[in-house]
This record gives sequence, C-alpha cells and structure tokens, in this order.
Amino acid sequence: MLKRADRNVLRLQRHARLRKTMAGTPERPRLSVFRSLKHMYAQIVDDSRGVTLAAASTLDPELRPQVKGKKKGEAGDLVGQLIARRALEKGIKKVVFDRGGYKYHGRIKALADAARKAGLEF
Repeated sequence: MLKRADRNVLRLQRHARLRKTMAGTPERPRLSVFRSLKHMYAQIVDDSRGVTLAAASTLDPELRPQVKGKKKGEAGDLVGQLIARRALEKGIKKVVFDRGGYKYHGRIKALADAARKAGLEF
C-alpha cells in the first residue's frame, strides 16, 4: 500500500524548489518566514555572506505581551510590522519574499501585508 508523504516533507520540497531560483543579495536580502503551530518567525538574510541581518518572532520579548490572547493572523501582522521596522532601522528597504513553501494565505499573507504597510518593498 502506498503511504502518503508527510505534510512537512512536501512543504520542504516546495521550499527547495522555490529556493533554486531565489537568493538574498546585499542589495536585496531575502525575507524568510517560518511558522509553527503556535509561533511565527521571520528573518532577513543575506545569502551571499550567509548572515542574518534582522529577525523577529512571536517569542520576541518586545512582542510577547502584545501577542498574548490574539489570533494567529493578528500575531503574524505584528511580526510583519516588527521585522519591517528592524529592517528599515538597518537601511534595508527592498527584500525578496520567501514564503518557505507555505501557501500565500492566512498568517503568511498577514505578515507580508504588514511588512509592506510598514515600508518594505517586495
């Protein structure tokens, strides 16, 4: 009997397929997103040097009290605002959005929209 592939394995395959053509450069770093069942993480990466330039998550001490009691989509919105603010502080205005193999939907879309509103260009 055929066994269905694990959801995370399929997501990782989609992510690898996306990453073949996408890379962060010093002029336009990559905004990478990861979501777990409870939390959401975003980081801005320069792939040419292999360095994380800025990061934000729902576990961030700055966001933790604000996220408490909110829905996951609203938490994604807060993470998007925070990562955009931190990127702009470091002089990063343009990024390449890496959705991490997730559908551009729900929390991922909320994070992207909030980052755009806060001033990042995709």
